[in-house]
Amino acid sequence: QVQLVESGGDLVQAGGSLRLSCVASGKIFTFNAVGWYRQAPGKQRELVARIDLSGSTNYADSVKGRFTISRDNAKNTVYLQMNSLKPEDTSLYYCAGEMPAYNVWGQGTQVTVSS
Repeated sequence: QVQLVESGGDLVQAGGSLRLSCVASGKIFTFNAVGWYRQAPGKQRELVARIDLSGSTNYADSVKGRFTISRDNAKNTVYLQMNSLKPEDTSLYYCAGEMPAYNVWGQGTQVTVSS
């Protein structure tokens, strides 16, 4: 089974930027789509951004215009570029690869935005 590993989380000041990476142990296009999710303590996990095999993307309203998801098939990696970060973006960020019957999840990477 292809596994996913996230990286790039850090502590950053409000207004700053980070780029998260989600690296697959095999071919990234094994998955029908890859999504970035986040979950803060006491809150439900939410979809932040998603990219499918055709390259179509969708975003949560809260991050539109600030976050960009992209994919590099040669590197088997999906990125999440996060700009104009806000304290409310603080969360544990996960990537998930969509298979027909289940999702494959990474272990998560922590993003903390200070005010």
